[in-house]
Amino acid sequence: MARLKSSGYLAALEIAGRLRDLGHVAYFAGGCVRDLLLGVVPQDFDVATSATPDEVQAAFEWTAAVGASFGVVLVMEDIAGERVATEVATFRHDGAYSDGRRPDAVRFSTDAREDVLRRDFTVNGMLLDALAFDQGDRIEDCVLDYVGGLTDLAAGVVRAIGDPVVRFAEDKLRMLRAVRFAARLGFAIEARTMAAIRAEAAEIALVSAERVRDELTKILTEGAARRGFELLDESGLLVQVLPEISRMKGVEQPPEYHPEGDVWVHTLMLLEHLPKGASVTLAWGMLLHDVGKPATFTAPDPARAGDRIRFNGHVEVGIAVARGILNRLRFSNEECAQILALVQHHMQFGDVMKMKQSTLKRFLRLPQFEEHLALHRADVLSSNKNLALYEFAVRHLEELGEEQLEPKLLVTGEDLIAAGYKPGPRFKEMLVAAEDAQLEGAIATREDGLRLIEERFGRPGQGL
Repeated sequence: MARLKSSGYLAALEIAGRLRDLGHVAYFAGGCVRDLLLGVVPQDFDVATSATPDEVQAAFEWTAAVGASFGVVLVMEDIAGERVATEVATFRHDGAYSDGRRPDAVRFSTDAREDVLRRDFTVNGMLLDALAFDQGDRIEDCVLDYVGGLTDLAAGVVRAIGDPVVRFAEDKLRMLRAVRFAARLGFAIEARTMAAIRAEAAEIALVSAERVRDELTKILTEGAARRGFELLDESGLLVQVLPEISRMKGVEQPPEYHPEGDVWVHTLMLLEHLPKGASVTLAWGMLLHDVGKPATFTAPDPARAGDRIRFNGHVEVGIAVARGILNRLRFSNEECAQILALVQHHMQFGDVMKMKQSTLKRFLRLPQFEEHLALHRADVLSSNKNLALYEFAVRHLEELGEEQLEPKLLVTGEDLIAAGYKPGPRFKEMLVAAEDAQLEGAIATREDGLRLIEERFGRPGQGL
């Protein structure tokens, strides 16, 4: 019990107790019940109750009606000086879902069973008498299970509640959620539920890009990315939401560099190295790093001895394809920049041992370089497993340190103006030349830098 005493648990328990004292029915509901049964500490706790939203708001000092028309009130409790927010939802029965996302109308209910029957999957449809559980009763004895959730949880099955076609018609995103839960929990998708997803997969196009993006990101970052993408493929959803990734299947690679198989297999293997809780940018960078390969596949020329499969220009094409995906899914500009940088630079590791010092230092100081390292390491471990280039980069990163990677510039734009040069198109070129020389150790003072610029670009006034 001690490990359950998180602030979220205590806040939800206090809320359930208060509602019970006022004569209402109140249970823990949804994913927190599933996780408690699996021995996992829930991240969030939700409370379902017979109390109406007005009654919930009247019962607590700090509330916010985040979805009052759907019966959802946010209740804030002070737990050991920490303000904890808990969603409290009134039992309800949903009307038709004409937009494939939200019910057109809801009817509040006092029947817990009626509330459960509108939920998505049996493993998420159990209720918990939290007060009895907190008193030490066995958790299984405290669960209200109207839909066979305990049986499916024990069997490792994700099953839609009732008719899966109806459940997915109500909210098309549930198809992606079925994949996510099955992947994260290591479960199978029940046969009728999977058949309904395959039949309705094209309907996922009706879901907003933002909701699809967020669900795919969760699939990537919840610790079972490979299994998630295998299920996306098996269910028919992958070709609908990420056709560019689906095109990787069957695209052969040169076996001397990629003994693991085609681009799809390589990408799946790489996703196995994506840790739970990985950043959004690393996750999508790993997924998209080779997205340009299908379009640039070139078979060996039989007339050329020793010729092999090539993907000339796959990085440049990959950047364009990845940008299209990221724009379509409405990623932020900041996220786009880092994901595209991961795609752009992933092949540069092949040259790190041959780079001049200035080039190497510029490479090692790329923003969030730890993500470039993580991508390269996963890339190598999913192909030839030769970590020599990775180790070289790590060693030089540690040896050089921040002062050598990005030292204070010896020559600035103000220095050039003070020396008599007029701002113009070649200013940037001059500054880069001075910084390169500084990074190479060829100059050590401002005067050295200005002398180098004069030698290379001419004195002030000579057309500059």
